[in-house]
Amino acid sequence: MDPADKSPTLIVHEDSDSLEELSEYLDVLSSSARLRILKFLERKPRDARSISKEIETSYENTKKHLDKLLSIGVIKKEAGLGAPTSKGIHPVWEYSLVPGGLEAIIRNLGLFSNTRVQVVGSEIARRLDEVKGTLSKEVLGNAPAAIVLGGPDDKKVFLLKGESVAVGRNDPENAASFRPERDIVLADNYSAVTRVSRPHAKFTRDKSGWYIEDCGSTGGTQLNNHKLEKGVKNALHDSDLIELAKGISGVRLVVILPGAQ
Repeated sequence: MDPADKSPTLIVHEDSDSLEELSEYLDVLSSSARLRILKFLERKPRDARSISKEIETSYENTKKHLDKLLSIGVIKKEAGLGAPTSKGIHPVWEYSLVPGGLEAIIRNLGLFSNTRVQVVGSEIARRLDEVKGTLSKEVLGNAPAAIVLGGPDDKKVFLLKGESVAVGRNDPENAASFRPERDIVLADNYSAVTRVSRPHAKFTRDKSGWYIEDCGSTGGTQLNNHKLEKGVKNALHDSDLIELAKGISGVRLVVILPGAQ
């Protein structure tokens, strides 16, 4: 591990209940077919036969995949109406994403990665990295992203676009000074966070990767519990935890950087 990396290390023994639950969770998400189902269901609810055609597998296999996804609570099923036929319209079970379901998966995997899980006598850390890589490819299109933890924007995903991304609280009086289609604009409830027009912090990218810097904010910026100095760029790694100010009026972000270590 990089000696400058200040994120915590969690040692989990093989007989740990949390390890067993994580292993089961990863088993469900280790299938690219199931992740394609999740991506397909982003558009609108679908019945099992429509999903089967989309992922090009049998109806029976599709049902097995759907049952697995139902077991971790990322999708739900409700009665709906099927396509019209010569015998009329019949009710079917339709499957849809639970609101915030994909973001919750990304957040859960990011949090486990952020603790640098090291498992005694197990390959759980390797499996965690593999599932995250597949998820990034199938769902995010390998795009870097920041996911909000807690507060009114909880589970919201912001894709990191361009070479510079300002981060801060909504600023209705200075809307012309930032780019809402690119910058990370947070709800006004995060009152300890400097407004985005100032901004609180900034993501930047060059050939070597992504960086975060504090822009002289009132509440400060922390990277893996390490307070940042104003104007100093700090290299980011996949699953790093960023805190803008502290307490319930601050915000935490998990950074997802596909392919980065």
